[in-house]
Amino acid sequence: MGDLVLRDDREGWTQLTLNRPDKLNSLNVPLFAELRGHIADIADDNRVNCVVLRGAGKCFSAGHDLGGISAGEKTPSRGWHSETLRMLEKLPKPVIAAVHGHCYTGALEVALSADFIIASETARFGDTHAKFSLTPIWGMSVRLPRRVGIAAAKRLMFTAQMFDAEEAVRIGLAEYSVPQSEFDAEITRLAAQIAAQSPFTHAANKRLLENADGVPADGALISEWMDSELHGPDMQERIAAFTGKGS
Repeated sequence: MGDLVLRDDREGWTQLTLNRPDKLNSLNVPLFAELRGHIADIADDNRVNCVVLRGAGKCFSAGHDLGGISAGEKTPSRGWHSETLRMLEKLPKPVIAAVHGHCYTGALEVALSADFIIASETARFGDTHAKFSLTPIWGMSVRLPRRVGIAAAKRLMFTAQMFDAEEAVRIGLAEYSVPQSEFDAEITRLAAQIAAQSPFTHAANKRLLENADGVPADGALISEWMDSELHGPDMQERIAAFTGKGS
């Protein structure tokens, strides 16, 4: 793997860092190819029970590299970027987007592919497709309204306005924000807390939540109990550790 996306394995979790700080981590085909490779590797890595995605330097990412767009960048296949983000979204492990500084347009589409977003107080979000006469092809029109509601999504997409971490939390885009001075510590704490839980349950919860999304309640409830494996291979060990009855 190259150095455009860095992987840093921690205790039970891993951090992926978008690493073009001199270009504000703008997203081009080589960077996406490395991100895709890491996603594929992590999917089958039992040592990883949580993934944090963040940016190096001043920001998460300023978005899709406009130079590449204007030059007519070539991708390996039609829909390749969107497919890559769907791979990230479907990882059988929780994924946190840790956003500081800029998170615009394509970068916001990347962040929305995570299970949730934690924002530094320095974070700035925006969808600028309309500013440049572009249309979403990485998932903005699907994931943004599911996260914040259709009216808020329309307002943000139609105005191309930038907004801060406080507004992102208010509309439900980000879960919460923390001071930049506490950002690294909070991300480490949160990832470690998630990584300590059952990987079996994480994978099952992600599958159940996706299957229930947009489905009428009765059908989703039936699917939950019919398709549930009930418990995983680590259940007895975890109960014994909690009750103090382990060997």
